[in-house]
Amino acid sequence: MTDAAFLAPSGHDSIAPMEPLSPEEIARYQRHILLPEIGGTGQQRLKAARVLVIGAGGLGAPVLQYLAAAGVGTLGIADDDRVSLSNLQRQVIHDSGTIGELKTQSAAFAIARLNPHVNIIRFEERFSPESARRHLSGFDLLIDASDNFETRYAAADAAEQAEIPLVSGAVGRFDGSLTVLKPYERAEDGALNPTYRDLFPEIPPEGLIPACAETGIIGALTGVIGTLMAMEAIKLVTGAGEPLVGRLLLYDALAARFETVRYKRRRTQEPGAS
Repeated sequence: MTDAAFLAPSGHDSIAPMEPLSPEEIARYQRHILLPEIGGTGQQRLKAARVLVIGAGGLGAPVLQYLAAAGVGTLGIADDDRVSLSNLQRQVIHDSGTIGELKTQSAAFAIARLNPHVNIIRFEERFSPESARRHLSGFDLLIDASDNFETRYAAADAAEQAEIPLVSGAVGRFDGSLTVLKPYERAEDGALNPTYRDLFPEIPPEGLIPACAETGIIGALTGVIGTLMAMEAIKLVTGAGEPLVGRLLLYDALAARFETVRYKRRRTQEPGAS
C-alpha cells in the first residue's frame, strides 16, 4: 500500500503497461480467464487498470471488494470519514474492530487481506474540484460512490474534463440507480453522449432530499447497487458487454423490479463553439 504520487498516465485506455500474469494470478483469476469475453487479455487489462473510488461507505464497500477480487491493479480511495457503529449495517468492508479508524485505512487493510496483488492509494480528503486537479490524472476510471449531490456534480465535471469514464450510483431507502458517463465520446448516431447535467440539470436545493441518517436505508440495497457499479467498471476496463452509457438503471427493492430509462444529450451546442 502507498500514499505516494502516481505513475504518469500514458493514455486513457490503459494507464499502466500490460504485464504478464504470474502463475499465482492465473490460478486466482482462472474463472475470469475462462470467459471468452474476458480471457487473459481482459485480466491483464484489469491488472493494468487504475481506478479511483469516491467513498468507502455503503456503495464504495462492494465496489472496492469486487474490484479488488477481480484483480484491478491500483485502487484509489477518496474518503475523509471515520468508521462508526451505525455504518456497519451496510458498509461491509469495515467491521467492529475498525470503529474509529479512517475509512480509507480500514478499507485498505480489508483489501490487502482479500488480494495482496492490489496497490492501494489513500486520499483522506473529501473529493472536490481541487482534489480532482491534483489526483485524477493518475487514473483511467472514476467511480462515484458518494452520498451527496455536491460530490456527484464535482465528480461528473472532473471526469468529463479529464476525459475518463465515470460510473455513478445512488441509493435511497429501498431504491437505487446507476449510470455510466462518457460525454467526451460520440454515440453510434454521431451525437455526443450525454453529461450528468443532461440527466440531472441542477443540484437539488439543500434539504429537499433527506440523508439516510434521517430517513433510513436498507443495508443490502447498497450491496445490490454497488455490485452493479463494480460490474460496469469491469466491463469498461475489459471491453466486455455494453456499458450503461445513455441509460439509467433503476432498482426498486420492495417490488424486486429493474427498469432502464434512456436519456440523451440536451445541449445542441458543440464543445468549443461560440
